[in-house]
Amino acid sequence: MPSIYYLKSRFQNVLRPLLRFLVRAGVTANQVTLIAMLGSIAYGLCLWLAPAQALTWLLLPLFLFLRMALNAIDGMLAREFGQQSILGGILNEVGDVVSDATLYLPFAALSPHPTLVTLVVLLAVLTEFVGVLGPSLGATRRYDGPMGKSDRAFWYGAFALLVGLQPAAAAYVDWLFGLTGLLMLLTVFNRARAILKEGRHV
Repeated sequence: MPSIYYLKSRFQNVLRPLLRFLVRAGVTANQVTLIAMLGSIAYGLCLWLAPAQALTWLLLPLFLFLRMALNAIDGMLAREFGQQSILGGILNEVGDVVSDATLYLPFAALSPHPTLVTLVVLLAVLTEFVGVLGPSLGATRRYDGPMGKSDRAFWYGAFALLVGLQPAAAAYVDWLFGLTGLLMLLTVFNRARAILKEGRHV
C-alpha cells in the first residue's frame, strides 16, 4: 500500500552530510529523540492554548517537517555510529506516539465534534502499536500504509496550512479526521496482515 514512508531513504541521503557534524559536536541519538518529543509537546501546547492564532497553524507544516528530519537523524546516528540501545528504542517509539498525540489533539479545538478527533488520535496510537508488535511476534517492525506516521504528518500539516491561510477551512476538520481515521483502520489491517504473513514463513 503506498505511503510517504517509502521516500525515507531519499530523505536520509539529503540529511546524511549533517551526521558527522553532529557526532563531532557530541550530539547523541537519544538527545535528538528527546528534543523532537519535547519540541512537539511545546508546539502542541501552543496550538491548544491559541487555536485562533493563524500563525501557529501556518508554521505547523514546517515544524512537522523538522520533526521528521529529527526522527530520521536519530535513527541514522543510532545505526551508523554505534549508538543503538534498548533505551533508545523505547524513547523512539514512545516519542513518536507522544509527539503525534500532542500535535494532533489540538485539532479538536477546531471541531464541533472533538471526540472524533480524540478517537482518531487513539487510532494513530493503535497503528504504531500494531507496527511495533512485529519483532515480538517473529516479524519485522511494520510501516505499511496508507496512513502511517509520515502520511499523517503530510495530510494534517497540509490542512493546518490551509486553516492558517483560510480560517473558514476549519469547518472541514471532521471530514479530514473521519477520512484519515478510516485509512488508519486499513493501515492497522495491513500491518497485522503483514505480520501474520511474515510469521508463517519464520
